[in-house]
Amino acid sequence: MTIKLIATDLDGTFLRDDKTFDISRFNRLLDQMDHQNIKMVVATGNKVEQTLQYFKHAQTDRLTYISSNGAMVSDTKEVLYKRPVSKDQIKKVLDWNTQTRAKMENLIILSGIEAAYVSNHATPEMIQAVEQFYPKVIQVEKFLEVEDDILVMELIWPENANVKDFVKVLRQTFGEELHTTGSGFGSVSILAANTNKETGLAALSRIWQIKPEEMVAFGDNSNDLEMLRYVGNPFVMPNAEEFMKERISQQAHADNEHDGVLETIEKLLADQA
Repeated sequence: MTIKLIATDLDGTFLRDDKTFDISRFNRLLDQMDHQNIKMVVATGNKVEQTLQYFKHAQTDRLTYISSNGAMVSDTKEVLYKRPVSKDQIKKVLDWNTQTRAKMENLIILSGIEAAYVSNHATPEMIQAVEQFYPKVIQVEKFLEVEDDILVMELIWPENANVKDFVKVLRQTFGEELHTTGSGFGSVSILAANTNKETGLAALSRIWQIKPEEMVAFGDNSNDLEMLRYVGNPFVMPNAEEFMKERISQQAHADNEHDGVLETIEKLLADQA
C-alpha cells in the first residue's frame, strides 16, 4: 500500500530529550515527501502554539498539527477540526472539583483556542509556571464566562498527589461523557468524549480522503496507542516502555535521541521511491 500520510508524536518520539531535532535533515525529508505527495502530521498533547515553537526553524507551513491530544487539528492558516468541551460539562467538572479539592488545593486551567485561562486567585508564581506551557495566559473572575472553545480542562495538584485516584473518580463520575487522562506530574486532563490522536487522524482521513492503511505513525506512550492502532503502518520507539512494545511490535530504526523517526522515514521514502 502506498504511503500518503506520516504522523509523529513529539516528546520521547520525534524530539530528542533536549527538545531538539535535526532541522536540515527534516527539511530535506519534507522536500522529498512533497515530491511523493505525502502529508506530514505532528500529533501531540501540546497546544499548537507551543508546538510551533519547536518547529520555528523548520518549514511550519508544510505541516499539519493534531494538538491538545486530538481536540484540535489545524495548519498555520486555519482550524480544520475541533472538539471542545461544552460549558455544561465544564460546569459539572468545576462543581465536582469544588466538592473534592478541599482535601488538597489544585490549579484549574481552561485551555482554549485563543488562550489559557486561570482564576484571578492564581499567584504570580503560578502564572509564571503556566506560561512555560501556554504562550498566552489570561486571568478571569468566572470560568463559565470565558468566550472561547475550551479544548482541555487541566486540573493540577501538587506533584506528590496521586492523580491516578482522581482520574479513577472522574471516570467513575462522568463515565463516557468526558475523556480523562493523567500524568505523573500532578496533572489531570479532561477532554470531550472519544477525543484522542486517532480522532484527529480520522478527521484528516475524511478531509484528505486518505485511508488509515495509507498512514504511518510513530509514538512512545499510552496516549499514542489509539493513533498507532488506527494506522496501517505503526512504529513504536525503542526507548518506549515495555508495555508499548508488547502492544505495537514494529519498532523505529533508532530511539528518539538518535533521530529514530527521521531515520525510519528516510527508509520508508526510499522504499516507495
